[in-house]
Amino acid sequence: MKTHRLEGLSDGIFAIVMTLLVFELRIPSFFIDPTNSELWNEILKLIPSFLSYILSFALLFTYWRAHHFFVSVYAKNIDTKLTNINAIFFMLVALIPFSASLLGQYNTNELAIVIFGLHIIVIGLTLYWMRKYVFYSPHIKNPEISEHEIRGSVIRTLVPVVFASIAIPLAFINTNLSLTLFTLAVLFNLSTTSNKLIGNMFK
Repeated sequence: MKTHRLEGLSDGIFAIVMTLLVFELRIPSFFIDPTNSELWNEILKLIPSFLSYILSFALLFTYWRAHHFFVSVYAKNIDTKLTNINAIFFMLVALIPFSASLLGQYNTNELAIVIFGLHIIVIGLTLYWMRKYVFYSPHIKNPEISEHEIRGSVIRTLVPVVFASIAIPLAFINTNLSLTLFTLAVLFNLSTTSNKLIGNMFK
């Protein structure tokens, strides 16, 4: 199989899943025309779902970008095992709207946070498995990759896993701190400053 076939499938799945996230932001309905204050109060109730949408969209973007590098940039060929790992990864990615919706509606509930956190952990570990296979499998050809670049990709892949692992037990103490950890993990992978931080760590 050519890599562009897997790239196309990846882009299609991520585009659909990212679009599905917005469907949870439903416009409030009223039997009669609401007053400004009534409409505003209903809009305020959507804030947790809106924040969950932003968090999940950003998370999906970091997964899409990592997948692009592992499969489109580093892997010069694809074998059956790599496509199977991708199938598991895509299946887990497609479930993001469910766990994101759960988190948006029940953001103060410990179980909702645990489910979202476990989802992040499983996706992150699958992505790490994919990365390791691409870099070290004798069946996958890839360009010369520096140890510095390999270490950086490890950190970026596992930071959300580590933060989610801390956020899960923390949810039973303070749910807001758990949500903050989820957010910080995404911000770390989106920030250009983290590139400099990783670079300084391995000088």
